[in-house]
Amino acid sequence: MVNRYGFIAFEILNVQGMVKNRHLSKSIADAGWSQLVQYTMYKAESAGRVDPRHTSQLCSSCGSIVKKTLSVRVHRCDHCGYTADRDENAARNILQRALAS
Repeated sequence: MVNRYGFIAFEILNVQGMVKNRHLSKSIADAGWSQLVQYTMYKAESAGRVDPRHTSQLCSSCGSIVKKTLSVRVHRCDHCGYTADRDENAARNILQRALAS
């Protein structure tokens, strides 16, 4: 991964909060989150960590806040009309934050 991509960014996840969700807990608990980050940091000269707060709520196109519950899976911005899957929108925001740091 380090040799293949010129830039790597990790979202800071609240794993303790995620395992409280009974639908996600087993999958989250089985994942080696910290091992992945530590190994990547070991292999890369620099790896960025991005604050994930509001990445799903912030429109990656215009920067407006679009409030939504976790059950709403599509990001639709009333301000600029941008529409995307909420995870894609969040990933774009994480990338923008990582590039800005």
